[in-house]
Amino acid sequence: MTPRVVSLVPSLTEAVAVTAPGVLVGATDWCSHPAGLDVVRVGGTKNPDVAVIAALRPDLVLANEEENRAPDLAALRAAGLDVLVTAIRTLDQGLRELERVLAACGAPPRPRWLVAAEEAWEAVTPVEPCTAVVPIWRRPWMVLGRDTFAGDLLARLGVRNLYADHPERYPRLPLDALRAAGPDLVVLPDEPYRFTRDDGPEAFPGTAAALVDGRMLTWYGPSLAEAPRALSRALRAAHR
Repeated sequence: MTPRVVSLVPSLTEAVAVTAPGVLVGATDWCSHPAGLDVVRVGGTKNPDVAVIAALRPDLVLANEEENRAPDLAALRAAGLDVLVTAIRTLDQGLRELERVLAACGAPPRPRWLVAAEEAWEAVTPVEPCTAVVPIWRRPWMVLGRDTFAGDLLARLGVRNLYADHPERYPRLPLDALRAAGPDLVVLPDEPYRFTRDDGPEAFPGTAAALVDGRMLTWYGPSLAEAPRALSRALRAAHR
């Protein structure tokens, strides 16, 4: 019997939807991939509607320790639902957790796109080594700190995050401090904050800015197969 799955994580939604069509019965409002996904929307990643999810009678709810709040996951369990919580802070962890999620959904644990992602990252050619700050929000400014999935991807591409040893994973720091850190590069993704050419680079005058696709930098799913090439292209363009 085909399992019924609700996903509270956009990355996992895409991974399950493209690997096992028909398994997903619910997903968050932020689950934008694959395009045209036709499932019940169950609220946001930070405020899922437990009653709506329970009414879908899922066999499994997919979650992530970072994207979803512990009280919401506890409420889902209290409603009698089975919740699989992933922990993904490195590429290697991501690949392992994707296999676990897919297997739990009754899907092939190593689909073609996952093998392609592994091969793409094994063959990656780092850009010229450089240091960077990586804002993920402004007003207030927040940057990547220690122990993050996106930071691990950038390190594999030759980019050293100047705040990789910060005690916080997403420290809030004044703009003056970020500038004073003296990065070679500022990496500006378009999510969760949508940095653009007109919103972000001007805060770091005289510093090269790489505008990157946030999905390529932060999602763990089919996009991982494209990510090395897409991110490398954006990083190299910023150095020109």
